[in-house]
Amino acid sequence: MSAHCQLTGRKPGFGNAISHSHRRTRRRFDPNIQRKRYWLPSEGRFVRLTLSAKGLKTVDAIGIEAAVSRIRARGEKV
Repeated sequence: MSAHCQLTGRKPGFGNAISHSHRRTRRRFDPNIQRKRYWLPSEGRFVRLTLSAKGLKTVDAIGIEAAVSRIRARGEKV
């Protein structure tokens, strides 16, 4: 599963891990990605979305219908 949110578009960030001796090595900061299944009443089916924690809160705030329309507006298939 790729670490990106279908709703907010959050992707991994990159930076350095700094050890006690101050050596730097590359590392990845992954977003908190969750897979959640929602009932989509307009289509009479379930949809499974890959969302970040903020994306889950956004779906709770705006509703699943509006969230799916935003995802489709970005060009992703749901």
